[in-house]
Amino acid sequence: MTMLLRALALILLLGAAPVRADPAPVILISIDGFRADYLDRGASPNLLALAATGVRAQRMIPSFPSVTFPNHTALVTGRYPDHNGIINNGFTDPALPGRFSMASQEPAWWGQSTPIWITAERAGVHSGVMFWPGVAVPHDGITPSLFHDFDHAITPAARVDSLLGWLDLPAARRPRLMLMYFEAVDGAGHSFGPDSPQVNQAIAAVDAAIGRLIAGLQARGITANIVIVADHGMAPVGDGQALALDDLIDVSAVRVEFGGTILGIRIPATPAAAAARRTLLANPPHLRCWDKAAIPADLHYGSNPRVPDVVCQVETGWVVQTRDEFQRERTAHPDGLHGAHGYDIHDPLMGALFLANGPAFRAAVTLAPFPNVAVYPLLARLIAVAALPNDGQLSDVAGALRP
Repeated sequence: MTMLLRALALILLLGAAPVRADPAPVILISIDGFRADYLDRGASPNLLALAATGVRAQRMIPSFPSVTFPNHTALVTGRYPDHNGIINNGFTDPALPGRFSMASQEPAWWGQSTPIWITAERAGVHSGVMFWPGVAVPHDGITPSLFHDFDHAITPAARVDSLLGWLDLPAARRPRLMLMYFEAVDGAGHSFGPDSPQVNQAIAAVDAAIGRLIAGLQARGITANIVIVADHGMAPVGDGQALALDDLIDVSAVRVEFGGTILGIRIPATPAAAAARRTLLANPPHLRCWDKAAIPADLHYGSNPRVPDVVCQVETGWVVQTRDEFQRERTAHPDGLHGAHGYDIHDPLMGALFLANGPAFRAAVTLAPFPNVAVYPLLARLIAVAALPNDGQLSDVAGALRP
């Protein structure tokens, strides 16, 4: 009852605000690791209020693989990771030196697709980005008009205040498209598991930041089109549900590109590597493996040269790594890993949050599950720029829009 009253109060507050005559700004917010069903836990009254008078999805289906950087890139380019080039959080490219990591900002890694803020800038629409993978990377010398690269030390409240400050700029400099990112829910899910009180606390903290944003918009008389998404969900990792890849294959005979919940393995032309490939393609317990040319079509993965020769989906709740990787993981997380993502994109535990509210959106609409690449054409429609060729379908979210 208390949460319902708070939600109704917020609805009334939004309805009572004086409206600025400028075109409605568009604000895309990512809450990393916010599983779709977290919305109904009772920890997020501000988000729930937005959903009550706007649009929510049963769940949004992440792109394969269901990890952070590929999906954040899919959301803002409308291209599946196989087409946007960010095929995992870490990988190599046969044509490039070194290895891509979440700290990589060399344009060559990011040049296979164009994020919405670059398209906006080219169309004369100013953008402001408060953290997003790839935001600091120039495309033909172009970056957002305003941006901050990721800095964990900047609090959620300070992030919101920076974004609101951009809206206080003179009209000639004020961004029409803004993006913002929060990581706390994902971090709590990994460290403590998705059903932990720590996740609920993280949800409440981010929800408070959303409330701060809404109050700041109302105080400025701004009615914005707000789209709130997650990149993926989160699944519990059970005790003992970890396998050493070394116990399945000779890891010295292959090159393991990535592991954990999704395996990517390059196979050299040697008899030992061929034996490892046969073992993997026989689908050992808790793994489903494919040659890259045989990856199921609905995963939209395998044509990019960056994709390794063999890709394996790990069973939900399990983790598969080399012993060396396990050791590094123990060093980074001495209390263990209690939650993970990267699992089957169709598993509801991987389902991501989607909600939207504002003058462009209908009220009290619930969308059927849809792929996250549809967010890009939606954003392009909201800021009235021509979308670049992409894999998304506006029809997947058309029911959310007012005529």
